[in-house]
Amino acid sequence: MTEPETEARKARARAWFESLRDRICSAFEAIEDELTDGPFAHLPPGRFERKSWERSEANGGGGVMGIMRGRVFEKVGVNVSTVEGQLEPAFAKQFDGVGEDRRFWASGISLVAHMRSPKIPAVHMNTRHFSAAKKWFGGGADLNPMVEVPEDTKDFHNRLKVACDAHDPDYFPRFKKWCDEYFFIPHRGEARGVGGIFYDHLDAGGDTFEPGFAFTRDVGEAFLEIYPKIVRRHLHESWTDADRKHQLFRRGRYAEFNLVYDRGTTFGLKTGGNVEAILMSLPPEAAWP
Repeated sequence: MTEPETEARKARARAWFESLRDRICSAFEAIEDELTDGPFAHLPPGRFERKSWERSEANGGGGVMGIMRGRVFEKVGVNVSTVEGQLEPAFAKQFDGVGEDRRFWASGISLVAHMRSPKIPAVHMNTRHFSAAKKWFGGGADLNPMVEVPEDTKDFHNRLKVACDAHDPDYFPRFKKWCDEYFFIPHRGEARGVGGIFYDHLDAGGDTFEPGFAFTRDVGEAFLEIYPKIVRRHLHESWTDADRKHQLFRRGRYAEFNLVYDRGTTFGLKTGGNVEAILMSLPPEAAWP
């Protein structure tokens, strides 16, 4: 594959992540407009604030972080970054397909939503394209309710399964298992949430770029369709102080995972990313017993 072809593919992937970001932000702002009752209905509907950032001279690229603190979404971040540079020798060994020069390019979207209502599940979604000696896609989405609602879990998983089945019937069982194993908190002996799918190093080299890119787009479309439906399902449900207290404890688990185990957090910090954007995944408030 020629260098112009590689650059064209990078540009297409980046454009997709940015367009998905814009559509998700619009969908979430529309939900903010729909709240009509409850303890925060008197507040103005939230809107995303965007801030661009650039990496150090040693490494290129940067990104745009978008944060909204609203009356439905207590804190939601939807970030897009496109970075390149050279990985540290020890860190490069953790990545499939990094060449001897340790050079890389990566672009992706990362989203985490922490909700005001304990009845609405928090959520995480990200998809990315990594280009080095080998080129691949990765990402996924997982639901993090304070108390599991079986209907929500079923609908979230089923929508992701539809996206997977359109490409390979083996994807959903494999990527669901991967998600369950990845988002497990060993020191707590429990899962972070109810899962979804997680995939990494999905081969996108050579002639397989189009299938990998198509699948990654379908994961984004699936998330954009199902999560707003789940939010609206619980938008006007009431909750108690006890519900809120439990929510803060569950957020503590979320913070523990992201700070101790999450590879995306490590990648961002190890490659000179924007600390504020990397740690946007942390909840605005959390508690520990």
